[in-house]
Amino acid sequence: MNKQFIKRLVATGSAVALLAPLAVLAQVDYGTTLGEQFGLGTGTDVKGAIINIIKFLLTFLGLIAVIIVLYGGFQWMTAAGNEEKITSARSTLTAGLIGLVIILAAYAITSFIIQTVVSEVTN
Repeated sequence: MNKQFIKRLVATGSAVALLAPLAVLAQVDYGTTLGEQFGLGTGTDVKGAIINIIKFLLTFLGLIAVIIVLYGGFQWMTAAGNEEKITSARSTLTAGLIGLVIILAAYAITSFIIQTVVSEVTN
């Protein structure tokens, strides 16, 4: 296959994957804005808003890490025995998995710190 065709196919697939959920949720009215989802402007305390923002960012980073792992797997599957491509795919997979572990550790540490601070402040 042509390299340009594969690039276009990947770009089109990525665009469809990113935009398809928007079409599915087009008819649903949750009645909230992005600020309300994070607890901004709703009377929620600052701590709650910061917790929600951190959870959102870590979720987004986790999604990116999973996409990187999937991309590394795709590279490996399409390497066709080429050692250079397999090495590149292996390094991409390793980087994605290390990133995923770091993100999970950051989530655990953040959750622990927030729970500890909240329990100390409320007691």
